[in-house]
Amino acid sequence: MDPDSESRFSKTKRQVTAGYRRSLDNFWKIQEYNWKTFRQQPLQEISGAFGDIGTFLPIIIAYVANRSKSAIDLSSTLVFTGLFNVFTGLCFGIPLPVQPMKAIAAVALSRSFDKEDVAVAGLIVGVVVGFLSISRLLEWLNHKIPVPVIKGIQVGVGLSLITKGGSMFIMGDDFFLSQDLPQLLQVIAFVGFLASNVFRRLPLALILLFLGILVALPSLMNHAEALEIWRPRPFIPMSSSSFQSGLDAALGQIPLTVLNSIIAVSALSADLLPNRPTPSPTAVGLSVTGMNFVGCWFGSMPVCHGSGGLAAQYRFGARSGASVIFLGLIKLLLGLFGGRFVEGVFKGIPNAFLGIMLIAAGLELANIGETLNTAEARDISGDKDGLVVKPSGQDWSNLLTGKDLTLEQRKRRWTVMLITAGGIIALRSDTAGFVAGMLCHWSYQWYDRYASRRSVREGTIRLSDENSP
Repeated sequence: MDPDSESRFSKTKRQVTAGYRRSLDNFWKIQEYNWKTFRQQPLQEISGAFGDIGTFLPIIIAYVANRSKSAIDLSSTLVFTGLFNVFTGLCFGIPLPVQPMKAIAAVALSRSFDKEDVAVAGLIVGVVVGFLSISRLLEWLNHKIPVPVIKGIQVGVGLSLITKGGSMFIMGDDFFLSQDLPQLLQVIAFVGFLASNVFRRLPLALILLFLGILVALPSLMNHAEALEIWRPRPFIPMSSSSFQSGLDAALGQIPLTVLNSIIAVSALSADLLPNRPTPSPTAVGLSVTGMNFVGCWFGSMPVCHGSGGLAAQYRFGARSGASVIFLGLIKLLLGLFGGRFVEGVFKGIPNAFLGIMLIAAGLELANIGETLNTAEARDISGDKDGLVVKPSGQDWSNLLTGKDLTLEQRKRRWTVMLITAGGIIALRSDTAGFVAGMLCHWSYQWYDRYASRRSVREGTIRLSDENSP
């Protein structure tokens, strides 16, 4: 080996070694934070761990309801989502959720997909998101999408969760007076929700889950034989029909995953946990790719991360990766040994309890919109009385300050955010809301350019008139 080649090899080796040591040091710092947080507030971390089951359980139950043609394997889903929870808690150190891919679930349930169809859909999304992550296109999108549009997505998803949660209640004229058990349970849940808004450390999710299991258990005491040990059954989806079905479902999921599960969740983590390192869109995207590349071959449902799940777990007390690690271990145990018994327990939990969790999560997520025109927004810098530390690795050279924003600019930003949120709610599509918000944002830009050119043209005409004899 010539001296130059040897020198380059030694330099590369030193760089790799230094990078490995930095990664290892960062990993142990995350574990130290996880353990410290869990020791300081164990009840809040455990309660926060279950904050997202209002979204997780209904989709799981719908998937496995049709036994003749189940679209996923429940035990495999619990095992792999449990492993993914543990992995994200260890690597990111924040309560990053593992959620079902909702667009795929909607298509799969409406068209009676089988396991191969669902697996192909998850794998296609994983491939696309992986390409966007490796090519750094996710980082580019994260810089180019205006903050009002991102916050509009968060507000729209939050209001959608509130609407979904409200639909899970049994309404009537005697809502608060009925002696019927289901309505009594939802009154209890509603009162608990009001109390948790005053006493923020109340572990409401943990209480509701415990009560829900108590309600479900009496009907399951005679079904202990449904307990069984998980046996993995991997498969390779090969049929052309599965590819076509999976592609149809994936096309609707890809924009939802990119916008809500990657870009919005990265922005939300910076808003909710400003003192913790913010996961980059690339890191979150690679995590989504890895999860689906591993689990889909075993019948696990396609999963992603999501801003609604992060808001839910934060709302109910989670502040570190310890919460999702705890949740992952519980899922692992249920998946390995629970079998169909677990499905029965899930179905027995009152819908009102899940609805309350969705409402609380939606409120937490929608509240993020109030920071749009403050120094907490990433495109607005703090003034000398309240400096804001911005996430590293991004270009903040064109930042506005809170004092620079005129009343007209503030109104425009609110309008873009509300149109984005309104599109999501009215059309029930994150993609539609995103497109509406971007069109509104661009319309303002186009008008400003037109007004600027017109002003320059009029100024030139006036100047020529003044110089004319």
